[in-house]
Amino acid sequence: MHSTFIRSNPRVNIYLLSQLKCHPSPTVNDNCTISSHSKMSNNRSSIEIPVETQKLLKLLRTTVPKLTNTKHKGEYGRIGVVGGSLEYTGAPYFAAISALKAGADLAHVFCQREAAVVIKSYSPELIVHPLLDAANAVELISPWLERLHVVIIGPGLGREPETQKTVIELIKVCLKQEKPLVIDADGLALLIDRLDLIQGQRNIILTPNAIEFQRLFGPNTGEKSNYDRISKLGSGIVVLEKGAIDRIHIPHTSEIYGLPPGGSGRRCGGQGDLLCGTLAVFYYWTLESRQANPAFLAAFAASYLVKECNASAFHKLGRGMLASDMVHEIPPVFARIFEPTDGAC
Repeated sequence: MHSTFIRSNPRVNIYLLSQLKCHPSPTVNDNCTISSHSKMSNNRSSIEIPVETQKLLKLLRTTVPKLTNTKHKGEYGRIGVVGGSLEYTGAPYFAAISALKAGADLAHVFCQREAAVVIKSYSPELIVHPLLDAANAVELISPWLERLHVVIIGPGLGREPETQKTVIELIKVCLKQEKPLVIDADGLALLIDRLDLIQGQRNIILTPNAIEFQRLFGPNTGEKSNYDRISKLGSGIVVLEKGAIDRIHIPHTSEIYGLPPGGSGRRCGGQGDLLCGTLAVFYYWTLESRQANPAFLAAFAASYLVKECNASAFHKLGRGMLASDMVHEIPPVFARIFEPTDGAC
């Protein structure tokens, strides 16, 4: 049996499922097992497949750009975050700062005016644009989007109707520009009744947690599988479902890949924002290195990195660990996993 992923161009890469054997996480000694087949209403089977961790890590190390004096500012990644409201200022900060900590050169935050000063106060490293609630927000933001490599939609966006309308129009602009997108949090809420907005599009990663996943695709029952709705997304979209064990869903092949467990029992807020920030950086790098399955590889890399950062911070701080503590762990954990000097993880 074969698994086929299709990237943004016609190039195709084949994985043999028999070779995707599970390797335990370095921090959690759990065994991975293949879940039982679940029959779908279209008579296809949805199979959960454990990934081969060490082979994927080895491949990902080849996608991380080498630091050199010949590069210019911005070439390692320019990431945009669309989100940030009066109530939620931490989420866009965590997404943007984690992108920088993972190795991006520049991070832009497009937020509501009332959130801008607060977000700026968190870090001078971020470029903050208080434009999201402007009357002509789409017109003002669109030129900036052209300069970015990947755009994250949703962290701290809030549910204000006018802002939601603006963000829907910004998504349309990104799609027209063929801009790679990571859609998270309140950005996913925009899609619950508008999946047709992204169906058939390319270079999009959705990052729902378990509750958001059900809201988007419905429950998976014996009578009707949620893959009826997931499969309509098409071959250019990947879904990273967050949980104790993260799962990557490949809509057009009905495959589900179970990722290595890890992290800790500490579930502080903000970890999903760290995930989408690092995911955006890996996504740009895997696209630039012309990998056949860039979204799949980026989703695996970000999931693995964030769980390892959680484990590392928890080892030091225990129950009092916060997302900001995990941010500090990104550089050393990244170096250990993706830039080892002795060839080991």
